Amino acid sequence: MLENLIFLSAPIAACILLAGVLSYFGNHILSRGIIFIDIAVAQIAALGTMIGLLLGFTQESHWVEFSSYAFTLIVISAFALTKFQKQKISQEAIIGIIYCLGLGIALLLAEKIPGSSNYITKTITGNILWVTWSQVFHILLLFAPIAIIHIIFRKQFTKISDASKQSKLPYSLGRVRIYELVFYITFGIVIVKSVPIAGIFLVFILLVAPTAAITLFTNNWKKRFIWSWIIGFLGSLLGVYSSYTLNVSNGPAIVCILGIFVFVLAFVKLFKKATN
Repeated sequence: MLENLIFLSAPIAACILLAGVLSYFGNHILSRGIIFIDIAVAQIAALGTMIGLLLGFTQESHWVEFSSYAFTLIVISAFALTKFQKQKISQEAIIGIIYCLGLGIALLLAEKIPGSSNYITKTITGNILWVTWSQVFHILLLFAPIAIIHIIFRKQFTKISDASKQSKLPYSLGRVRIYELVFYITFGIVIVKSVPIAGIFLVFILLVAPTAAITLFTNNWKKRFIWSWIIGFLGSLLGVYSSYTLNVSNGPAIVCILGIFVFVLAFVKLFKKATN
C-alpha cells in the first residue's frame, strides 16, 4: 500500500495542480460561452510540436516546446484582439474551424514523422500516471506567476467574463483588449504545458465538466471555483487509482468518471426540482 502511494504521489500532485488551474479557467470559459476553445488551442499546440519534430528536434527539446508556444500564442493573441469586433461568423464557428484545420494539418504531417501515431495517441489520451516530480515542479514554477497575474487582475477578468455573453464592454475597448490579451496568453501557456501531461481530452474535461456540474447549484464565482477544483481533483484521483489498479488508460478513465459525475449531479438537480 505504501509503495503504491509513493508511486502515485507525483500523479496525485499533478492532479491537484491541473484540477485547480483548469477549474479556474473553466469558470471563465463557460461564462464566456466559448466551450471548445481549449480543444482548438490544444490542437494548435500539438501542431506546433509536430512541426518541431518534423524539423528534426527531439520531443523533449526546448525548440519543440518553443514551436508549440509560438503557434499557440499567435492564434490565441489573434483571437483575443478580434473578440469584440463585429463579426458575421460566430467565434464558436471560428474556434471549430481552427480546431479542424489544426487537426487536418497535424494528420498530414504525421505521415512524414516516424512514430507519429504513438505521439498522436499520447497527445489525445495523455499519460498522467507516469508524470515525474521534476515535471510537477516545472509546472508549479510556471503556474505560480500565472496565478499571481490572475489574482492581481481577478476583478477585471471576472467583469469581462460576466459581460461577454451580452457583448458589453465593462471598460474601454483598448483596456478590454489588453486584459483579454493577458488572459488568453496565460490560458494558452497553461494549455500548452498541460496537454503533454494530461492529453487533450483530459484537459478539456477538467476545464469544463467540474465547472458545469457545480454551476447547476450556484453562480457564485468563489464557490464555483472551490467546488469545481474539489470535483476535478477527486475525479482525477479516482481515475488515476482505477487506472493503476485495473491497468487501463489513465486519461480515458478520468474522463469517463468526471463525465458520468456531471450527469449524476444533473439528475440530482432535476430530482430536487421535481420534489420541490
